[in-house]
Amino acid sequence: MKAWLSRLQNDLDFVPSSPKELAAYELSHALPDIPCRIETDPAMDEGYRISHSPDGTYLITGGTTGVLYGAYALICRVLCGESLPDEFRSSPQYALRMINCWDNADGSVERGYSGRSLFFEGGHLQYDPFRMRELGRLLASVGLNVLCINNVNVHFPAQLLLEDYLGEAAALADLLRPFGVRLMFSVDFSQPMRHGIPTADPLDPAVQAWWKETAARVWKAIPDLAGFLVKADSEGRPGPFTYGRNHADGANMLAEAVRPFGGSIIWRCFVYNCRQDWRDTKTDRPKAAWEHYAFLDGQFADNVILQVKHGPFDFQVREPLSPLLLGMKKTHMAMELQLAQEYTGHQIDIYTMIPMWRELFEELPESNIMSLAAVSNLGRDENYTGHPLAAVNLFTYGLLAWDPQTDAKEAVTRWARLTYAFSPADESSLVSLLLSSRRTYEKYTAPLGIGWMITPHDHYGPNPSGYEYDLWGTYHKANRDAVGIDRTAAGTGYLLQYPDSLQQKYGDPVTCPDLYILFFHRLPYTFRMKDGRTLIQRIYDDHFDGFSETQAMAETIRSLPFPEEDRKVILDRMDRQLCNAKEWCDIINTFFFRLSGFRDEHGRTIYD
Repeated sequence: MKAWLSRLQNDLDFVPSSPKELAAYELSHALPDIPCRIETDPAMDEGYRISHSPDGTYLITGGTTGVLYGAYALICRVLCGESLPDEFRSSPQYALRMINCWDNADGSVERGYSGRSLFFEGGHLQYDPFRMRELGRLLASVGLNVLCINNVNVHFPAQLLLEDYLGEAAALADLLRPFGVRLMFSVDFSQPMRHGIPTADPLDPAVQAWWKETAARVWKAIPDLAGFLVKADSEGRPGPFTYGRNHADGANMLAEAVRPFGGSIIWRCFVYNCRQDWRDTKTDRPKAAWEHYAFLDGQFADNVILQVKHGPFDFQVREPLSPLLLGMKKTHMAMELQLAQEYTGHQIDIYTMIPMWRELFEELPESNIMSLAAVSNLGRDENYTGHPLAAVNLFTYGLLAWDPQTDAKEAVTRWARLTYAFSPADESSLVSLLLSSRRTYEKYTAPLGIGWMITPHDHYGPNPSGYEYDLWGTYHKANRDAVGIDRTAAGTGYLLQYPDSLQQKYGDPVTCPDLYILFFHRLPYTFRMKDGRTLIQRIYDDHFDGFSETQAMAETIRSLPFPEEDRKVILDRMDRQLCNAKEWCDIINTFFFRLSGFRDEHGRTIYD
């Protein structure tokens, strides 16, 4: 099945004029036997209230888009067989709940595992209007409200800001507006230099004027554009460092240009030295974001949002929460997640993300985080996400962006129930498999938080030394005696960026959670883990267990009655996952055996 709302009548050939009209349409088709009324209350904004009267009528009251979110909430709960109290209220935790697409104008998608771009081909916006309405429905059904359609690594020709192309973008914005979805554009910081200005210095009056004129032109075409997303001074991208300016200078200049139109500047904090020499033992890549931004706290305009990757590295299977998300108290922040499975299986291997996200939110106190963003896993494949089961990540991300306290099991169960009409036993099997899939993948890949044992550039499959002598600052330093990086005060000092409570939690191997232990500590293979096993035995056991669990996962997958269009894709990718898991298990265990010389206590096959 294409999506979790496939049970609804999939007739969106009509073009709704407003969220309220769409809400009425969806209710009438999904719940034809249940009387429903809709009332708008602009003061409720995106929130809604569902009231159940004694005569059986449901009244949905909400703001302009709130009534649509309320309609989908009611539909979802009824279709899932869930009960509702006589009155139910809800409003989103985060103002901007964003999907960041890394789509290029030529139709390719960077780190895309679901086919070509839904939006672009041949240098222009080129899309199927029906699929755009279907996409709008998917996003609205889980409360997502911002769609950035082009790559943060802006490749030229990047024409979205030009008059002729703005007409194409405005037509797309018109299609998505009734679903409460606003567009956002990624922009290149040096763009003025492509229009006759010899510099992109943010303090240069000509640069400032160009961006103000450009913003006026863009918002005239798309009055509700959410803003601009910017990747600057990162991995070869231009930025304010070129001119001796800091990132507050750059972001605030753009913020001033979009301020009259209510726009925001989403400024990514993924800035680090990507030309690091492996012999340099003092530079520690995870420290970079803090060093570039923490001292600027309070200096950013109020319509600037710093977008920070959830961990200090780059979407690894296991990373601690980025200290920058905890330390900047005077600046608006967004946490960035990655739906695209760049390091987590390419939407070939099953990897359900919400258990990982819930761990992050448990470390995240009430703070100045006002937005969530996720790198898209969408593409032109018929099922949108390449692997049909990868759709659970888009669905549960939306629920979590609306309410970060969303229970992982409830969210995954809801997706399974809306997507597949399984028996209770089969549904339970699928939900259990999905919830355990992240941990299974983690076991057969990089051990205990070390990360970066993946094939360079492609980022699929094992290569334990692939990045070890490369330029990206992603080293594990494994030798015959020990593995891991000492990031305590006695090592690189990265741990000092955290609050005292987390320094105490992570600073001692005895108290550091096992799954983070090699991220924070360099340990000998004979180190005793909390359960008494040696570190090397724990590495062996995890990898054998991960492969064994993948074999059991395959048996479960084969037993489930997926519809044929999904079954064919799922079984093919499960076969590929089995091969991948075996390769990881054999290569990583052999790598550490050859270094350490310690044999597996259980006599399992590790290759000499």
